[in-house]
Amino acid sequence: MMAKPFSEIGNDAIQSKGWLAAHKWLILRRVSQLGVLALFLLGPLAGIWIIKGNLSSSLLFDTVPMTEPVVFLQMLATGLVPATDAIIGVAIVAGFYFLVGGRVFCSWVCPVNMITDAAHWLRERLGIRGGARFSRNLRYWMLGMVLLLSAVTGTMAYEMFNPVSILHRGIIFGVGLAWSVVIAIFLFDFLVAKRGWCTHLCPMGGLYSVIGRYSLLKIAADKREACNDCMDCFIVCPEPQVIKPALKGAKKGLSPVILASECTNCGRCIDVCSEDVFSFGTRFNKYEKLGSEIGSAQKV
Repeated sequence: MMAKPFSEIGNDAIQSKGWLAAHKWLILRRVSQLGVLALFLLGPLAGIWIIKGNLSSSLLFDTVPMTEPVVFLQMLATGLVPATDAIIGVAIVAGFYFLVGGRVFCSWVCPVNMITDAAHWLRERLGIRGGARFSRNLRYWMLGMVLLLSAVTGTMAYEMFNPVSILHRGIIFGVGLAWSVVIAIFLFDFLVAKRGWCTHLCPMGGLYSVIGRYSLLKIAADKREACNDCMDCFIVCPEPQVIKPALKGAKKGLSPVILASECTNCGRCIDVCSEDVFSFGTRFNKYEKLGSEIGSAQKV
């Protein structure tokens, strides 16, 4: 089967369920990402302080602390003893992403994701192929290097270069250096490596992947028997390797749930599937469903 032009990806879904339904989760993600930014901007721009700070460290309603896990680990690596608020904050953030899927941060909150998605869209539209190849495990090595750098220098040195922190602070407090970060990340994903930063290099993505390994919220190929092998889901997925075990594993008795921790729960596979093969659910009820299916098959 010849690969479809990128401009035709999702067309079958648009024809079968309409443009809005074929972009539902993409639209909700953008609303979420922009909504998070808006909450942080309300204070400086309108004096409405729902949340103070930035994605590294913030305070909700002047009461609930929230601490970004990579920042917290850097603090520990430097030998600092975190304040009680920082400990409570990281417990809240890590607990939330443990439940909903760690890399939900990457697709539903992180502002850099909008930049890398734009670079990927333009790259595919122009038909740019090739580029540098990196191991998907490199992000975990990057996370280790970040913590080692903090331990050696005694500072949270990565925060000087962290594009997520720099961009978020730049948007809230004035762009400045953030523009150079935006341009660098965009050009890297556009010219150097396909989905290079988020999928291969970002240490924050690596840590959130670990946090969400056993999360409750998952996407499943509930109707995988209806799959027509159009491959649209593989093309739009930022981590396409996570789809095959759930989609093609029926003969091996594998669960239809996408269990890989690298899945960002972005929902694009749901959007572009004209057969409605995928849906959101929990990791547990899908196992029960699979067990009943196998049991019924064995009885037959």
